Amino acid sequence: MTNNNQTNLLIKWCIIISDFVILNALIAAFIFWQPKMHAWSKDSLNIFVLTCNLAMMVSQAYFHTVIHRHLISGGEILRRLVWLTLLQTALSYMFMKMAIYNLSVGWILVMMGTALFVCLLTARFIERHLVRMNRKRGKNVRKVVLVGTDRELLNVYDRLVKDPTRGYLVLGYYGDEVIKGVEGQIKKLGTIDELLAMGHNPVVQAEFDDMYVCVSRRKPELVRDLSRFCEKNVIRFYYVPVSVESMGIPMKRAFLDDIEVYATYTNPLQNPVNMAMKRVFDIVFSTAMLLCILPFFPIIALIIKIQSSKGGIFFKQPRTGIDGKTFYCYKFRSMHPNKDESGLVQAKKDDPRKFPFGNFMRKTSIDELPQFLNVLKGDMSVIGPRPHPVALNEEYVKLIDKYMARHYVKPGVTGWAQVTGFRGETEELWQMEGRVKRDIWYMENWSFWLDIRIIWMTVKQVVMKDEQAY
Repeated sequence: MTNNNQTNLLIKWCIIISDFVILNALIAAFIFWQPKMHAWSKDSLNIFVLTCNLAMMVSQAYFHTVIHRHLISGGEILRRLVWLTLLQTALSYMFMKMAIYNLSVGWILVMMGTALFVCLLTARFIERHLVRMNRKRGKNVRKVVLVGTDRELLNVYDRLVKDPTRGYLVLGYYGDEVIKGVEGQIKKLGTIDELLAMGHNPVVQAEFDDMYVCVSRRKPELVRDLSRFCEKNVIRFYYVPVSVESMGIPMKRAFLDDIEVYATYTNPLQNPVNMAMKRVFDIVFSTAMLLCILPFFPIIALIIKIQSSKGGIFFKQPRTGIDGKTFYCYKFRSMHPNKDESGLVQAKKDDPRKFPFGNFMRKTSIDELPQFLNVLKGDMSVIGPRPHPVALNEEYVKLIDKYMARHYVKPGVTGWAQVTGFRGETEELWQMEGRVKRDIWYMENWSFWLDIRIIWMTVKQVVMKDEQAY
């Protein structure tokens, strides 16, 4: 564990040092190329360099890199980077005004702050890729043992090893019995008594970093013994409730005044502040997008009319929105008019209903752009679960448990499910189940930074031509 922590600390400091290198390279570039700075005195330039670096030191203290952490999302990395550059720019301006109040530096610092963000964002992608490659080679990993024989440990195992770039190595499990159905998948290391005996032997030292315990809460003494074992060996302890003691539904703690209650779902967007923040972002972003596509609208409309003369430019379809309410969703027409426009028959890869330009629009998501009108109207949000046709909802609500829970929030132009592999046609039931699961996860874990991350992932998906887009 000590080596693991030292490696993480080394990664952290290497990235911090590289941030300072990038900052000073930008300072040198601005001093060389910015005409206004050519007139500054040598003392003013020295103070500028000093204040920018001092501001970076303070900013790094609050928002340093977290790439070295094993369980960290891209959204959190982006959030910290935004705050790092904003704070660095603001402090640089404040320090410069304190040192030389009559020197005009505001516009220069805004330009440099923007350039710094772009450069650091590029660096973060490279740095995270290098960390991932290092962990794929088996370095900088956290070693994990599981304790117990409940099948709930299989879910823990899947989460830890699903993405090898997270850097987790599951050594095996300790249990008094064998976990059924995992022979050859997870190695049995011994009994729980043999594990605890290691703690009483001063010669033997536990060679793992994390312990996940899944034993009955009716054995509190055993849980305490395992917890003490972890404390003695500086091991992180995690308790996982056994499956037979759970109610089979997710329950989240909430409060009714001073009474503790549990709800099946929590939704951060029920908070008025979060709701207002998301709505303001929706209006600003959708207005900007509509203004961008306005010059191209006549061209798109003309091509649609040429290739699909019998159909209108827009395709309107009733879809299910927030709280199960129906609204009309707008799209550019991408198919010839046909008998079934209810949405029950989903678009396929070589669907004969599509005309050539319509096929191109679907692959590049251009057909979805009119949905920003739905966002302005308030029927949709930029980010949220994709709205399904009413006919499709009526079919899947009978087949999938918790299907309608995805309608506790506004539907979106794009969503978490779409950027994590569940875009396009759902030929099999498990595909729609996966989409619903991710929609509910988004609803319960919403944050402004998660929305920004989804937008970025959507842009990458469009540029890289997602194969599921048809």
